[in-house]
Amino acid sequence: MAARLTDRQKKKIIADYVQLGSYNAAAKLNGVSNHTVKKVVSEAPETSKKLQQKKEQNTADVIAYMESQKNDVCELLGLYINELKNPMKIQAAALKEIAVVLGVVIDKYTKFVGDNIADNQSEDALSKSLRELGEGLESDE
Repeated sequence: MAARLTDRQKKKIIADYVQLGSYNAAAKLNGVSNHTVKKVVSEAPETSKKLQQKKEQNTADVIAYMESQKNDVCELLGLYINELKNPMKIQAAALKEIAVVLGVVIDKYTKFVGDNIADNQSEDALSKSLRELGEGLESDE
């Protein structure tokens, strides 16, 4: 005969299901069958709903925090970019280091610009040339 699940075990199963979005994954994590997970989740729809709301609230909180830090991040990026533009630093760096940094900057910039272009359907000449350069670097790999 199968052991009965405690309330704590049931709540953990529901929380794992909400987090993972899969009966099978939650079952493996808790050492029960996927049918048990499905049954526990279906028997406690209000708990599952509350956990989903909490997950959404946590996501909103993280996004709000990131938005509040945007000015600091932009300032920090500005400092790094100024250091990257320093001719003395470039001369002192190995060619491989310069290539790696340039590749990362182009990759991230072209992805960002590409996402925005898809949204805005417009592209200036600099963005176009950087995107093409980035695509050329990707095809060389």
